Amino acid sequence: MTKRVKFVVDLLLLAVAVCACRDDKQVLTPQTEKVDSSSVDMPHAPKGFFLLNEGNMGSNKATLDYYDIISGEYSRNVYASANPNMVQELGDVGNDLQIYGGKMYAVINCSNFVEVMDVRNAKHVGMVCVPNCRYLAFAGKYGYLTSYAGPVSIDPNYKQIGYVAKFDTATFQVVDTCFVGFQPDEIEIVGDRIYVANSGGYMAPNYENTVSVIDLNTFKELKRIEVVNNLHRLKADNHGQLWVSSRGDYFEQPSRLYCIDIESETVVDSVSIPVSDFDLVGDSLYVYGAEFSYETYETQCSYRIVNTATHQVVCDNFITDGSDAMITVPYGLKVNPWSREIYVTDARNYVSPGRLHCYSSEGHLKWTVVTGDIPAHIAFVY
Repeated sequence: MTKRVKFVVDLLLLAVAVCACRDDKQVLTPQTEKVDSSSVDMPHAPKGFFLLNEGNMGSNKATLDYYDIISGEYSRNVYASANPNMVQELGDVGNDLQIYGGKMYAVINCSNFVEVMDVRNAKHVGMVCVPNCRYLAFAGKYGYLTSYAGPVSIDPNYKQIGYVAKFDTATFQVVDTCFVGFQPDEIEIVGDRIYVANSGGYMAPNYENTVSVIDLNTFKELKRIEVVNNLHRLKADNHGQLWVSSRGDYFEQPSRLYCIDIESETVVDSVSIPVSDFDLVGDSLYVYGAEFSYETYETQCSYRIVNTATHQVVCDNFITDGSDAMITVPYGLKVNPWSREIYVTDARNYVSPGRLHCYSSEGHLKWTVVTGDIPAHIAFVY
């Protein structure tokens, strides 16, 4: 067994061990607390946001929290409150959260479905059943969902290619599929094209290195853009560009940020910073990196801003008051497009409740609150 394959296997064994030692007393009951009361209700500004807590793999412990920006109240485990006659936790690993057309969609990866809720009250309205589902995008009356298609399994010779599932947002039925690369992750729709970051994450060290391009109208793959190994995040800016991240290989190849010109569909630039997650507001790409090295067994964390017009790092740390030292494991990032407040989640030790930290636009800590286990994905409510 090579060191690279052993590293990925070790990660899966760690996940199993974490599930075995989790303390069931940590399961949060529905509760609300006041954390802030300084926001003003403004037209077109977000009124609040939902936070999807992933939960530990194998624990069926994904939960949903809600923060009311106007009242300053933070409510934990709101799905359980809204749906008393259903299983109180959402399922096994919450992987993405999106709001579209009055509905909220929570991707529950290892439970093989998307939980669909009424965004007004988080009440269950339906499910989209897709195996090993990952990330969502929407256009017209359809949703588009990436799927690893096969089981969770680390194998350099993994045989099951991934696909994008197209589903009707009225019936929640899958109406078509389009095969792409191995282990497709984040997805973005620009005009009449769908772009998908293929990772090949199960196949270490034989990672994928392409972005699939799908015609939105015919739902057929047109081509693949070669980038670099183990792609993950993907987002379009206002300058006709796609920004895509690579996790790297945890050895010689570091995590990095790449820029694709949409018109030519070619890689035109890269930024030498590690990327775990990012969010785009205007020309500012807020990026946090938690880069682990199997060579040193250390994780280096960073919080930067990249200008998407100039491709330059314009801020080396968007947390300016030194309070980033209190973050143990940064795990999610979202920026309020109106106030520019920055929300960073902290997974802490992965087996007990995490934390959500709110920073002002100047990078000063405003408040912090306890969340569910492994807080990760935020979706604003308008």
